[in-house]
Amino acid sequence: MTSTSLKATASSAPVRAQRRFNWRKCGRIVIAVLFCIVWFFPVYWMVITAFKPRNEVMTKNPVFIPSHWSVENFHTAIFQTQFFTNLKNSAIITFVAVVVSILFAFLACAALTLYRFRGRRTIMVMILAMQMIPGTAMLIPQFIVFNQFGLLNKYIGLILAYIALVLPFSIWNMRGFFLSIPSSIFESARVEGASEWQILRRITFPLVAPGVVSTSVFAFITAWNDYLTAYTFMKDETKYTLPVWLASFTTPAGTDFGSQMAASVLFSLPVVIFFMVIEGNIAKGATTGSVK
Repeated sequence: MTSTSLKATASSAPVRAQRRFNWRKCGRIVIAVLFCIVWFFPVYWMVITAFKPRNEVMTKNPVFIPSHWSVENFHTAIFQTQFFTNLKNSAIITFVAVVVSILFAFLACAALTLYRFRGRRTIMVMILAMQMIPGTAMLIPQFIVFNQFGLLNKYIGLILAYIALVLPFSIWNMRGFFLSIPSSIFESARVEGASEWQILRRITFPLVAPGVVSTSVFAFITAWNDYLTAYTFMKDETKYTLPVWLASFTTPAGTDFGSQMAASVLFSLPVVIFFMVIEGNIAKGATTGSVK
């Protein structure tokens, strides 16, 4: 083999490697695009079904683009049901449950990570054990206890149930942010004469603000989407939450799919809006914590 052929072979080897690399990269891109399409298609189908005319909702051949956009399904979902009453119930119950659970989780994490006392590890193990218990397994015991205390069919009963549902995970999720704070910061603050409440309010909270925000997202989504607990604890239709309202479109006579898809869009909007608002606050909280 001549020197010229050796040089040609050596120069062609990186080209073949580059081609293999490009094929692999293109393959990954194609897989990612297919995954996004599969993930996005149900959302797309829900939205276009909500705007379809009623004669195009249930057809043998699927209609991917409506012949004309109609808001009839939204009108039925909003004005021919108890939408505003159920929306008010969900907003009150979810807001109170999220605020109280985040407050308790913040104080619990501060006590379990910033201070030394006997039994701290045992408490953390018990919280982890509570998190591992399925929520459905606790539904019947909760129902019996709440029935004895007269908390069924009341806002306070459902709020307490949601707090018990999200609090264990909230503590574990927020605990990692507390553990990342150097203890020297708190020691310096105590040397400067800061009280424990001043340390929690002016130092600890800005540093763990991203954890508070991310935990509030989980708590909000969990409480907002719950159906089983709300349906079990609430017997009065005027106190139903939106997940129960969403299931009311399915009756023994059939399912109003158009109105149900419109209701699903309305049900999803608060979660999307809440996440969009919180997303900006996550970066803001992270920057504030680092500056402090």
